[in-house]
Amino acid sequence: MTANPLMSSEVEVPVDPHTAFTVFTDEIDLWWVRGPINFYDSSRVVAKRCEPGVGGRLLEVYDEATGEALELGRITVWEPGERLAWHSSVDDVEIDVRFEPTAGGTRVALAARLPAGGEDRGGSSWVAVTPDWFGRWCAERDTAPRAPRELDRLAVAVHYAKPATAVRWLQATFGLDSYGPMPTSDEVDGWAEFRVGNCSLIVLKLDGDLRDDVPVTHVPWIFVDDLDAHLARAEAGGATIVEPIHQHGYRAYTAADLEGHHWTFAQARPTMLG
Repeated sequence: MTANPLMSSEVEVPVDPHTAFTVFTDEIDLWWVRGPINFYDSSRVVAKRCEPGVGGRLLEVYDEATGEALELGRITVWEPGERLAWHSSVDDVEIDVRFEPTAGGTRVALAARLPAGGEDRGGSSWVAVTPDWFGRWCAERDTAPRAPRELDRLAVAVHYAKPATAVRWLQATFGLDSYGPMPTSDEVDGWAEFRVGNCSLIVLKLDGDLRDDVPVTHVPWIFVDDLDAHLARAEAGGATIVEPIHQHGYRAYTAADLEGHHWTFAQARPTMLG
């Protein structure tokens, strides 16, 4: 049965094809982002694994001692430096990854295919997240710690009537760093995730209408390296400055975004890690 094209993506990484293949497979637990919805059971997962060779398994590991794990896929093509493919074990999606040399390193091209009548229950997510996550890791791995980066035990969610518009504005105006695919339509419910240090900032669609008579009760605080430069960027991007830079044991300012949400930005101390 012929599989129909479902979606595709690509990223260029600054390493040769054999290194890119090795990093993709051997270091999957380092480049896969440990976000709240990035596993099938994020409450139990301890690692992500790729077993080498045709017949090898892609695993979401729940217990290292007992080997308890969810099989995510079974490898069908294993050609180091050239091609990797697997059939999803959680649905009917087939993933094909090509490693092609370029002048600057390697073009990693992914494609997801779905047999006629097949079902996609998340198997295609590899195509959506790999360019961002894998590309970042390849660029950082020479200096980054060789340990999975765990999120802190706090995430903040903010709701917008127009989430896709808000995400683009937050990126451009406040310089927030996105992880993974971003919503493309304001009319569709979805999940967008920013990374602030080791915390997640989640953008969701507002359920209901904005009301002018509701007081501000929640204001996210974000620490930045250069508060003055950040304020200048926010003003240039159209943010309304609710309270200018002030000092009270800390330096901070508060701004309102395009839908009126308030944000406080404070100066990070030199010992705070990004």
